[in-house]
Amino acid sequence: MTRPAAPSGLVVVDKPGGLTSHGVVSRLRRFAGTRRVGHAGTLDPMATGVLVVGVEKATRLLGHLALTEKEYAATIRLGQATVTDDAEGEVTETAPPAAVAAVTREALDAGVAALTGPIQQVPSKVSAIKVNGVRSYTRVREGEEFELAARPVTVHSFTVQDVRPGAPDEGVLDLDVTVVCSSGTYIRALARDLGAGLGVGGHLTALRRTRVGPYDLSGARTLDELAESFAVLPLEDAAAAAFPRWDVDPAQAQLLSHGVRIAVPELPPGPTAAFAPDGRLLALVEPHEGQARILAGFPA
Repeated sequence: MTRPAAPSGLVVVDKPGGLTSHGVVSRLRRFAGTRRVGHAGTLDPMATGVLVVGVEKATRLLGHLALTEKEYAATIRLGQATVTDDAEGEVTETAPPAAVAAVTREALDAGVAALTGPIQQVPSKVSAIKVNGVRSYTRVREGEEFELAARPVTVHSFTVQDVRPGAPDEGVLDLDVTVVCSSGTYIRALARDLGAGLGVGGHLTALRRTRVGPYDLSGARTLDELAESFAVLPLEDAAAAAFPRWDVDPAQAQLLSHGVRIAVPELPPGPTAAFAPDGRLLALVEPHEGQARILAGFPA
């Protein structure tokens, strides 16, 4: 008996802690009955929250969704640095409790301000970034000494919501923060750099992604919920939520469906979702010299 084709669309998952993003994808492959499943941006195993997963044709959206703005709620611990810049790594430096206690709110606000806006950020070494074809975390495990190059990222907002002292014998400060940032920003690197700038070290102890582009926790489902009732956000609805919309006429739809570039009206930079008169998603396009350059097609 032939299994019916899996529906094309997105699933917004509320990822649990302790599971890799690939582990989430593996489970959704079983739920959906297809191997054509991927995600739009990795979350570390300790992190929880929004993981956008594409099924079937919607996997063609993922590379573009991965470039959208992200929002996080996090806890940063000042007073300790770790090898991974988060709570999963060994503590490498501990500041004297008096130095941590001497951190003023003015100094903290100045440190946060210095990490807000367009910045050059050195990613955490224990990351999936490749250096000459080898994952950075693999080089760390093998004891190799190396440096990662700084990369341009944008931190749109970095807000300290609360400052809490740790246990008296720990001599640390815990900061509850929210961050809105561009793709490619490492929140644990922000924690590391904030602590370094204040002279006391810092690392991330909790991370929850609350939004990827237009998809937030209000539409997210747990793996248990998906195991009980699996459903996707239809492809057309997913594209309309994430990208500007361009409704084309029948003649334009015919040309686009055959991969032909056509003249475009004034469109914003970046991907735009082109829809046929019947509401079907035809393609993601971007304007280029007055024509629609096709970034991804969605044949019927």
